Amino acid sequence: MLKSKTFVKKTRSGGIMKIVREHYLRDDIWCGSEVCTECKQEESVLQKDACIESNLCSFPHYLLPDTNVVLSQIDILEDPLIKNVIILQTVLQEVRHRSAPIYKRLKDILHDKEKHFYTFTNEHHRETYIEREQGESANDRNDRAIRISTKWYSDHLNNTPTDKGLKVVLLTNDRGNKEKAEEAGLLTYRCEEYVKSLIANPELVDRLALTNDDKNEITSSKVLFSEHLPLSRIQSGIKSGTFQQGTFRASRDNYLEATVFVHGEGDDSTEVLIQGLQNLNRAVHQDLVAVEILPLNQWVAPSSVVLQDEGPKEDDVTEEEEAELKSGPSGAGSRKPTGRVVGIIKRNWRAFCGMLFLSQIKEATRHLFTPADRRIPRIRIETRQAATLAGQRIMVAIDGWPKHSRYPNGHFVRSLGSAGDKETETEVLLLEHDVPHQDFSQAVLSFLPKMPWNITEEDMAVREDLRNLTVCSVDPPGCTDIDDALHCRDLPNGNQEVGVHIADVSHFIRPGNAMDLEAANRGTTVYLTGRRIDMVPELLSSNLCSLRSSVERLAFSCIWEINDKAEIVQTRFTKSVINSKASLTYAEAQMRIDDANMNDDTTKSLRGLNRLAKILKKRRIEKGALTLSSPEVRFHIDSETHDPIDLQTKELKETNSMVEEFMLLANISVAQKIYDEFSECALLRKHPAPPPSNYDILNKAAKSKDLVIHTDSAKALADSLDAAQVDGFPYFNTLLRILATRCMMQAVYFCSGMDSDFHHYGLASPIYTHFTSPIRRYSDIIVHRLLAVAIGADSTYPDLMDKHKQSALCNNLNYRHKMAQYAQRASVVFHTQLFFKSRGILNEEGFILFVRKNAIIVLIPKFGLEGTVFFENKDKPSPKLIFNEEAPSLTVEGHSFNMFDKVKVTISLDASNVQHQKIRMSLVEPVISGVSVAPSEPEPDTKRAKLDR
Repeated sequence: MLKSKTFVKKTRSGGIMKIVREHYLRDDIWCGSEVCTECKQEESVLQKDACIESNLCSFPHYLLPDTNVVLSQIDILEDPLIKNVIILQTVLQEVRHRSAPIYKRLKDILHDKEKHFYTFTNEHHRETYIEREQGESANDRNDRAIRISTKWYSDHLNNTPTDKGLKVVLLTNDRGNKEKAEEAGLLTYRCEEYVKSLIANPELVDRLALTNDDKNEITSSKVLFSEHLPLSRIQSGIKSGTFQQGTFRASRDNYLEATVFVHGEGDDSTEVLIQGLQNLNRAVHQDLVAVEILPLNQWVAPSSVVLQDEGPKEDDVTEEEEAELKSGPSGAGSRKPTGRVVGIIKRNWRAFCGMLFLSQIKEATRHLFTPADRRIPRIRIETRQAATLAGQRIMVAIDGWPKHSRYPNGHFVRSLGSAGDKETETEVLLLEHDVPHQDFSQAVLSFLPKMPWNITEEDMAVREDLRNLTVCSVDPPGCTDIDDALHCRDLPNGNQEVGVHIADVSHFIRPGNAMDLEAANRGTTVYLTGRRIDMVPELLSSNLCSLRSSVERLAFSCIWEINDKAEIVQTRFTKSVINSKASLTYAEAQMRIDDANMNDDTTKSLRGLNRLAKILKKRRIEKGALTLSSPEVRFHIDSETHDPIDLQTKELKETNSMVEEFMLLANISVAQKIYDEFSECALLRKHPAPPPSNYDILNKAAKSKDLVIHTDSAKALADSLDAAQVDGFPYFNTLLRILATRCMMQAVYFCSGMDSDFHHYGLASPIYTHFTSPIRRYSDIIVHRLLAVAIGADSTYPDLMDKHKQSALCNNLNYRHKMAQYAQRASVVFHTQLFFKSRGILNEEGFILFVRKNAIIVLIPKFGLEGTVFFENKDKPSPKLIFNEEAPSLTVEGHSFNMFDKVKVTISLDASNVQHQKIRMSLVEPVISGVSVAPSEPEPDTKRAKLDR
């Protein structure tokens, strides 16, 4: 049956255009139920014994939620208990328009066969389709469509001969919709009413999101915040320049302070300081907000006070805290543009990890939840299982923040496990850093090659056969995802041929399929201590794409002819087939190079590579490439308990540098090639030069030792760092390089057609990209595809040549790489805490990296560990402190501390706050009366032996 709608519209040129929309209606759309014999369905989704124990519905029933229930109670619908649910097409379309994240979650539930959720296409069924009546709003029309479909389902299932009293329950929180449904004789309940009727499921009640009625119950009558302006007022205010729009970033150290980043033209952005609870006006970290700039006489300086929200207090901030906030520097020069939040343009709420702060009132059901991220405010939730959840890491979602309430209101989502437990803390770490770590879906896995997999004749026909070459890989110990392999051999003309062979991942991951989309979203493999979260399924990462020894593998090769001076004579790129002759660790490769008795082909190849690499590195450094330093640590993990039993800084060998040189050379060669071919859409990587102010701390540190660091160019910086030596202090140069690393900007991916500055500051290279690690970086897969098109080895596709889509992809890759780095650091911090938990208190020597107003930050070279020694303690009187910001130096009771001074400290784990455990350091030497502590006694050997096992 065909329905058509005709309307006319005026065109730009002033003409009239008639538009006819056709809408097809059918009567063969199935109901999806097992009990139905009328519908000729191939496969039913809704079960016949749809039983769930409920005080309201003691009979088998299907649930049919309206749009608002899906939008507000998606956590309930995701619960394994809730099954046999009908999702109408009307609801699905509305959810899609109103919330992309919830639409994705709903689609995931619909694909889960164990949930028995069925999509009914009511908009194309002849008996359930309705047209909008005159004067009826779109919302009212959709509510009527939902009621009509519920009525059709009830009648349809009642007419079934095998009907077992099966009913359809409409869930709606809309009062008007509920009344009309009851008038029509439909079985209908509010979502909360239904969930509370379920027997023996208290956790499900906790997962209920608060409705507007509940929110009013919890708040006090006192108005704490000003009303948020409506969106129409905000838009006109932004247009007229009265308001500014920007991203709200809360302070980690001070809960009464935040910054709003207002984006200007191009890369320009201004920062607006927000201070005080009323001015913050219920904005949450990462919300998109509208701010009003205050008059100049109300501008303030950022506070240097550390203020943590210490928990449940009256519904307003103590006056002392607000006063302490304003006690910072008041000089006109340190003041910043200051403003207040007038409205929220877009909330950026997600489910937050943290712990419950139990109410002091006995039998209370309302408690405060403390998020792990200090930038998120505490959240008030209602739960009847507080005693069970105490000591657990849980997830909570925010439902709203009324103007009468000191804290936002939210609901319990799920428990993650006991706080301090390794698996639980790793899960928290991944969730808080937004690292996608769920198992690969069936849709993704369906695109894996069928096993056993072999290289076919078709593959060989379009590839160069390099299986005879002496190719080998050199990687860290235990590496299974081997991206790269190398070869070096003598040519008849006296030159050498060097090849870098990279796993041909783009052969297996084709553009636009589910595996490609998943890899693009993940962006990178994330390496945590003792765990790896793969970007691509393991069959590829550790097997078919991994260039293991003695197996044939597909590769993308970059091959150079290089003369004795390590100058490139010619470069070529080819898809190839290789057979690696050895998978070596850096240490094994180094031993081969150093052992004069070894003269096999692999060792000769390694020696040739090593000789050329030294020349390449020397030339790179002469051009101004930086050799910086960061204290990386390596854990030795117990094979049974998986706990860290030893911790030491990573030692780099010559072979590390050898591999790095050729990877850099390949990346630069490929970058030039893809940019020559595709000047508008090449995916490149740049490292911006730091602004001069970034080097202030480095200059001050050098000045304290009567040295000068030149920072006007990378070359000047590199030369200054090389010359910076202090007699009798060999570690000084490393400390200076660690400090220089902190001054650097972040390297980023970008699309060549959207930028003009390509320079890589750290490598002193005019152009650079990432080509050599496609198993663990999605950027490299795109670069492989561009290179393949450039050499005619593969065909292109629209998105590859679209600079705007490439740019959007680069933004996601930069975000994922940044979050992966943070997650990796957090994992190292957690495992360091585990290590010191089992070690008790240790005495170690260290160096001062930074000097603060009331503390020194100390680096322990042995462990690559940083910690803070505080000189102010709540429990005892504060010593006399004099801080000189210019030097910088801190004088404590007459003893002066400068950067890079050697100190001795005790290291222990402070576990007083389970959620925010930290390494605590106390000063041992120099000895300062009333400040330093006595060194800890070494543990008895018997205890130490037991711990080491």
